[in-house]
Amino acid sequence: MDVAKVSRVAFAAAFRTVTGRPLVKLPQMAGRSEPEIFFEALALNGVDLREAASAELLAPFSDELAAALTAQRGQLAAEGRLLPGARESMAQVAKLKGVVPSVLTGTSKPVAVLKLRAFGLEEYADASVGGFGGSEPYPKGTLLRVARQRAEEKYGGRLADGATIYIADSPRDVEAARIGGAVSVAVASGPASASELRDAGADHVLQDLTDTASLISIVTT
Repeated sequence: MDVAKVSRVAFAAAFRTVTGRPLVKLPQMAGRSEPEIFFEALALNGVDLREAASAELLAPFSDELAAALTAQRGQLAAEGRLLPGARESMAQVAKLKGVVPSVLTGTSKPVAVLKLRAFGLEEYADASVGGFGGSEPYPKGTLLRVARQRAEEKYGGRLADGATIYIADSPRDVEAARIGGAVSVAVASGPASASELRDAGADHVLQDLTDTASLISIVTT
């Protein structure tokens, strides 16, 4: 989904509330976790990290960001959009026997669930076994392994490397899949082109998610 416009407004509001200063410069957000973006925003906007005790600002910032997005939840679907084929692909994957769809994201769990709910996608993903970079102090590659362990504990069985498939849209996500022992399906409907995703080492590259049959074939192979 693309909710960048609403997310930027909420990020700026939360940043001002927590730091007491306006957000003038926003870091690159694609493929990055909420803490990464926040700490870089502090540096870019002239916050004295020593005096601000920046590590102590992260938790209140995450709370403020979730509150700001909750207040604007009606705008998520109104001003945002689902990328082509996203709903159909999620619905079809959720029907597959033995497959547990979930979410791996750089945002906190409350924010991720809020976004899913705004577009009516919550039923297609088990968020209880997901990984959330805004709530947990791990890079995405480690979060992949954490999410897999959660799925093993909830559903039983042992998932080997390669039994997890990570569908995302940035070179950083391709790297995270490699670190986390997952098959990477890179979709070129985000900020990176198909050639950039191939160069990053993606196992599979799709132009978008409209070819549901190809995605299902990758998931079930």
